[in-house]
Parts: sequence; structure tokens; C-alpha cells
Amino acid sequence: MTQKLIFLDIDGTLVEPGTNVPPASALEAVRGAQKNGHLIFLCSGRNYGMLSPLLRYGFDGLVASAGGYIEAAGRVVYDCPMTAAQQEKVMRVFQENGVYRTVESRDSSYTDESFRRFLTESGGRNSELLRWREQLENNLGIRPMAEYRGEPVYKVVFMSPDMQRLETPRQELEDEFQFCVQEADQYGIVNGELINRQFDKGQAVKRLSGVLGIPLADTIAFGDSMNDLEMLQTAGLGICMGNGSDALKAAAAEVCPPLKEDGLYRAFDAHGLL
Repeated sequence: MTQKLIFLDIDGTLVEPGTNVPPASALEAVRGAQKNGHLIFLCSGRNYGMLSPLLRYGFDGLVASAGGYIEAAGRVVYDCPMTAAQQEKVMRVFQENGVYRTVESRDSSYTDESFRRFLTESGGRNSELLRWREQLENNLGIRPMAEYRGEPVYKVVFMSPDMQRLETPRQELEDEFQFCVQEADQYGIVNGELINRQFDKGQAVKRLSGVLGIPLADTIAFGDSMNDLEMLQTAGLGICMGNGSDALKAAAAEVCPPLKEDGLYRAFDAHGLL
């Protein structure tokens, strides 16, 4: 069989969101495909530090920070943090407009402690979200913003109490950055990611296809949310998980079973990768 270059999103695709242990069936699929000569890359919005616990499973390379940092066989092939001017502007604009930030450097992530205070002071309606945030921060090693020492930033995850507070940041930042915004969740919080327009997951697929000499037609990408859209559109075959967003399912070439129903293994098997 022709060698394939396979890209796996992490949260919601390879593991349950915010965790670091793939189901046994997913690991069996990865190892089986590698045994047949295929290359498997993580392709995540997580930074290198947050995805590093998964490297012990023996992937062939990684795309971190939504395409801002790429390694193949331990060699850095792309590295694009914000410039100092971009970084200063982003941090200032979000803070001035009451939008909470989680900033991601290469190895560490830092979150505004004021977001936790906001959730606490908002009362019972946000208590479940507060517990989820605390668990997420513990699982992924996210540290308080007070510990941030100005290291280069690749991406910012933002949390806004409402959509209106994002209007000014969008006006000031959208020329250089893409706002990947989710609708307000059940708690009324608007979440999203600020991603440099110089890269995305789709461009990462193209970069690695060129570096490794594997045609785009022989690439396969798996994802579950709209920050995977460019990746699925760029790859030769884009597959959305059954637990994924309806919008991504509509844009994908295929939909496989959900993560909890051995979706990756069943898709790998269906496409003869094993």
C-alpha cells in the first residue's frame, strides 16, 4: 500500500478533551499503521508542553500551537511565535477589554487568575465550569499568569463573558490574527483561539507533505472541531469524528464513529491502514 501521512488532532479525536491517555484501540491503530510504514503526526492546538505527555506513545512527529511549531523525527521544521510587538498588542487589547487570556509559549501555558475569580463571584451557574477549568489546568499543567516571564507566545486562548467584549479586539487584531470563536456555551462564556495568520493546521499539512516528500493526495487528517477545518480541507482525505461538531461533519469527506466507540481504530481499519 502507498505510504500515508496521517494527522491526528488530540482533544476529542485521540483523547477525551483535556486528558492525556488515548483509548487502547487508538494506540493499537497507531502502532498497526506505523508497522505498515505509515507516518503518524499529532496535529493540535495544544502547545508543545501540553502535548508532550503523549509523545511517549511513539508518534513520528508533531504539529503544535495550531501549526506554529512543527517537528518531524525530532527535527524542528517550522517555528513561528508572535513578534514582540504583536505579543504586546494582543496582551494589552484583551486585558483592556475584559477578555480573559490563556497564553501559550512553546513549553508552558499561563492563565489569568481573574477568570477563576469571575467564575467564583458569578455564583452557582458557573460552579461546574469552575470545576472543569481547575481540572483542565491541573491535567495540562496550566500555570497562573503571575508566573509568566515574557517568553515568546504562539497562541492565545480567550474566554469572554459575552460576545460584545470581543468587538474591539477583533477590530484591532483581525488583520494579523484569525479569531476561531465558539458560540457562548451553556454558562454564557464565549471561548476561542487567537491564531497568527501566518500558519494554521492546513498549512502545517502542506509543509510536512513537502518536507517528507509525501504527496498531499496521500495525507489523511482526523479532527472533531472547527479549528481542524483547514487541516481536513487540505488533506487528501479529511475525516471528522462522530463526536465532532455538526459544522465540521458537513465539511468533512467522511465521518467515522465517535472516539468512545473506537472511532480511530475503525476508520484506520476501513481504509486498509492496518
